[in-house]
Amino acid sequence: MIAALSMAHKPAARCRALRHALAIAAAAILSTLASAPTIAGDPAYGQYLSGECVTCHRADGSERGIPGIVGWAPDHFVAVMNSYRDRQRENPVMQTIAGRLSQSEIQALAAYFGSLKPN
Repeated sequence: MIAALSMAHKPAARCRALRHALAIAAAAILSTLASAPTIAGDPAYGQYLSGECVTCHRADGSERGIPGIVGWAPDHFVAVMNSYRDRQRENPVMQTIAGRLSQSEIQALAAYFGSLKPN
């Protein structure tokens, strides 16, 4: 009878142990996500890198046959540049330029152009 009682308690104990383990795992994952660094571009570095961009894309934001990039939201700028780099967007010039840039350089350019206001 004692053996039967101890067997009856094992499923509940296993369930508690599993819930406890899941709670610890969830806390560890949330802690990792909360402490993950957010990558923000450096606008000063973006300005330094922007020379090649403003050869075609005007720094004042005007569009003369080539789309303006001044004032774009940084996340949109990064997504567009990544799509050129990954060859998901068609434009051989932009694919080449984006392909040479690191992610931190793209983020710096995004921060710089995002900080500018079109005229």
